[in-house]
Amino acid sequence: MKTYIKNIIPAAALLVAVGFSSCTKDLDVTPIDPNLNTEIQPEALFNKCYANIAVAGNGGANGDCDVDGIDGGTSGYIRQMWNANELTTDESICGWGDEGIANFCYNTYDASHPMLRGYYYRLYTGISFCNQYLQEFEGFNATMTAEVRFIRALNYYLLMDGWGNVPFVTGITSEKPQQYSRTEMFNFIESELLEIEPQLSAATAKTSKDANYGRVDKAAAWLLLARLYLNAEVYTGNAQWSKAAQYAQQVMNSSYQLNTTSAGSWSAYQMLFMADNGETSAAHEAIFPILQDGVRTTSWGTSLFLIASTHDADMIDSNGTTETWGGNRARPDLIKKWFPNGNAPEASPKDFAKAAGDDRAIIDSRGRTLDNEDVGAFKNGYAVAKFNNFTTTGASTSSAQFPDADFFLLRAAEAYLTYAEAQARQSGGTATGDAANAINALRGRANASTKDSYTLNEICDEWCREFYYEGRRRMDLIRFGKYGGSSDYTWQWKGGSFAGRNFEAYKNLFAIPTTDLTANPNLVQNEGYK
Repeated sequence: MKTYIKNIIPAAALLVAVGFSSCTKDLDVTPIDPNLNTEIQPEALFNKCYANIAVAGNGGANGDCDVDGIDGGTSGYIRQMWNANELTTDESICGWGDEGIANFCYNTYDASHPMLRGYYYRLYTGISFCNQYLQEFEGFNATMTAEVRFIRALNYYLLMDGWGNVPFVTGITSEKPQQYSRTEMFNFIESELLEIEPQLSAATAKTSKDANYGRVDKAAAWLLLARLYLNAEVYTGNAQWSKAAQYAQQVMNSSYQLNTTSAGSWSAYQMLFMADNGETSAAHEAIFPILQDGVRTTSWGTSLFLIASTHDADMIDSNGTTETWGGNRARPDLIKKWFPNGNAPEASPKDFAKAAGDDRAIIDSRGRTLDNEDVGAFKNGYAVAKFNNFTTTGASTSSAQFPDADFFLLRAAEAYLTYAEAQARQSGGTATGDAANAINALRGRANASTKDSYTLNEICDEWCREFYYEGRRRMDLIRFGKYGGSSDYTWQWKGGSFAGRNFEAYKNLFAIPTTDLTANPNLVQNEGYK
C-alpha cells in the first residue's frame, strides 16, 4: 500500500483552506506556495477527504495525482468504481485497448489487474486522508468529524463489497495492517454509521445555492445502512431485510424526494444527469452529489468520463462537451430490459425513450448494431446518452471541455427500490402494496406503466432500468444470484463467450492486488485466486 499511496501530509498541506460550506465545487485545487502556508489546516484536510472522490489530486485534471502506478485520469474514484461494477456486467462493454479493460468485459480479472489495483489504492488513499483528519482534528468540529467517518466508512464499504477480506487501519501508523474478514468489515461499517448518525446534520434536501450542498447528512448514513443491510446475506450469510426496509423508509420519509418535475424538452429523469443538476429540482434527489465544475473542479475520471466515454464524434447529437472518446456502450442485454424481443427501433434518444414507453431509456441506436459482435467497434452496440453537459434552460456552461454536471453517488431513488426488494423478500418474493407503490413511484416518474405487484426478477430488472451506468450493477447481480457461479442468466460476452457462459463463483470477489500481498505478510489472497 505504501508503494502506491503518495505522502499524505504535503498533499493536504498544499490545499487551499477555503470555506467548507460546499466541498469541492468551492475548492480551488491548485497548489499554493508552501513557503506561505505549510501548516495543515483542518478545513483543508476535511475538503481533501471529499476531494479524493471528485478529483485525481491537486492541480485539477492535469495536475498531480494522489495515486502512483496508474494514469492520473484513469485513477479517478468514480471511473474505477464504474469500470469494476459496470464493464463486468450485462450493462456495458468497452472497446478500448487499455490494459485491464478486456479482462473486465470478459470476467477474467486476477490479482495483477492494473485498474482494480488503482481502484483499491484510490480507496485506501481516501481512508488515509480520513485517518489523518481523525488523528489530528477529531475534536475540531463534531459534525465534520462525523462526515469524515462517513466517508471512511463508504470507502471501506466499497472495499468490502469488491474484495471482501481487506486490510483494516484506523490511524496513521508504520505498522502493516491486519486483514479483516468480510463479516468484521460489515460489523465495523455498521457500527460506525450507527454511531455517527446523531452527529450528522439533519437530513435536508439542498441545491447548489444552499449551504452544505455536497456534504453528507443523516440521510447518507441511512441510505448506506439500507444498502449494507440489503446485501447483508451476501456479506455475512445472514439476511437483514427488515433493517434494509426500515432505513430505506427513513430516507423516503425525509425531505429528499424523487425529482418529478420536467424542464422544457428534458424529462425529470434526464435532469438528474445534466450540467445544471445541482441547480434544479433534480438536486433534491441527490443525497451525496459529487461536485464538478468545468473550471475549478475538473477531472478525467468523474462526470466527463461518463459523458465522453459514451459518445463518439460521429453521433448526430452532441454531449455538451468537446470530448468524445467512443468506448463504453450498451450490451444488448441492457436494451432488452425495454425491448425483450430485440426489436428496438433505430432512433434518437428521445424517440427511443418514447418507443420504450420509459423516459429512462436514453439510448441512441442510430447507425448502430444491437449486438457487440466486434467489441473493438464503438458502433457495435447502442450508445448510452444518459449523461450530458447541457443545461435545462439552454444557458452556456462554464467550460466547453469539462462538465458542470455533478455525479449523484447516492440518490433517493435507491431507497425506493431497496424498500420494495426488502419487503418482497420478506413476503414470498413478491412486492405488493406499499412495496409495489415504491416501484410505481419510479416508473411513474419515468412515464412508464405501473402494476399492482412485482416479482423479484422484475425488481432486478427495475434496478437496471433505474440505475444503469451509475456504477452499481455488479452488486445487484450478485445479490440476485445472477453473476458468478451457476446461473441461468447470461449476457453477451459473459465469461468471455459471445453467447455468454457462467464463470467461477469466486470471482464474485476481486483478488487482493499482488503488490499488497507482497508488501504485507498479514494478508491472505481471496479463495480461488491462489
